[in-house]
This record gives sequence, C-alpha cells and structure tokens, in this order.
Amino acid sequence: MATDKTNRRERIRNGIRKKVRGTAERPRLAVFRSNSEIYAQVIDDTNGVTLVGASSLVKEISSAAGTKSEKSKLVGMEVARRAKEKGVDSVVFDRGGYKYHGRIKALAEGAREGGLNF
Repeated sequence: MATDKTNRRERIRNGIRKKVRGTAERPRLAVFRSNSEIYAQVIDDTNGVTLVGASSLVKEISSAAGTKSEKSKLVGMEVARRAKEKGVDSVVFDRGGYKYHGRIKALAEGAREGGLNF
C-alpha cells in the first residue's frame, strides 16, 4: 500500500512539474512533507538554484509548542521572511503532489501572511 501511495504522489508531482516552472522573477515554492516534518524551498528553475529554504527543524520552530499544522504555518512565515530578504515578492506554489489540505494549506497560508503573493 505504501508504494502505491508513493507512486501515485510521484505521478501527480510529475504532472504538476510539467506545468509549474520557477523563474528568476517568480520562483517556485516547493514543499516536501514527511510524517513528522515539513520543508519548503524557493527555487529558481531557470538557473537551477535554491534561493532560500526553511523547515520545521529550524530551532525556533521545532521548540515552539503546537500541532504539526501550526508548525507548518510557522515554516511558511519563515520562508516568506527569508524570501523577502532576498527580494522575492511573488512565487509559484508547487504542492509536491500532496493535496492542498492540512499542513500544505497551513504552510501556504503562512507564506501569504508573511507577504508572498501566489
């Protein structure tokens, strides 16, 4: 069952990646979710570089009390803050094959509250 879920997510992810491309003006906000943690990166696909990244392993976020969804929102706000420091205002959201629900949605809302447009 686990391999079926993984294969399904990979197929969906590949379909999303065919359509979603990050540019220097509008990079891609990519999300990876494990069972316990969540990771976000802002990526410029034309140059093949990661501009900024944040995860729930960051000391301030991991020490914060709350649910995984609440920590995901903090990760979104953190990645938005770091992106704003690099001069990035708008991004393309890449949900990584996950449903736009729960922790993924919380991360997106946190990034929007942090000032990113997508």
